[in-house]
Amino acid sequence: MTATASSSTVPVEEWVRSFTDASDNDPEIQAHGKYFTCGYLLDMENHHFVVRMTSGRVAEVAVDPGPLDVGYQFAIRASAETWRGFATEIPAPMYHGIWAATFRRDMKLEGDVLVLMQNLRCITRQIELLRTVRVPV
Repeated sequence: MTATASSSTVPVEEWVRSFTDASDNDPEIQAHGKYFTCGYLLDMENHHFVVRMTSGRVAEVAVDPGPLDVGYQFAIRASAETWRGFATEIPAPMYHGIWAATFRRDMKLEGDVLVLMQNLRCITRQIELLRTVRVPV
């Protein structure tokens, strides 16, 4: 069962605050994130976010930047439906992680995937946090 827009979406500004707070205060990210420094794009179809991380903390979340406004190393792209699937309390099969979604859904990983792999545990945890902070799409 996939989530509906009304059950999982939140206003963009609220999502940015919730995502930043959840990430910055997450014990797992703080334990593993000493070198979690990169920028990445979350393409949620209706909105795009460039998340810049510095030493395991969110330095900035740019909302709907232009193509040359904010740099990033890699992108995680998927439809709004897929992101809503990630934002359910107990995700359905193939919505529980980025690898499953790339194999069976419409998720795409682009750019410098080495940087993604170097920070995989923290990125995975940030995606898991969507179960509580929901998504703005």
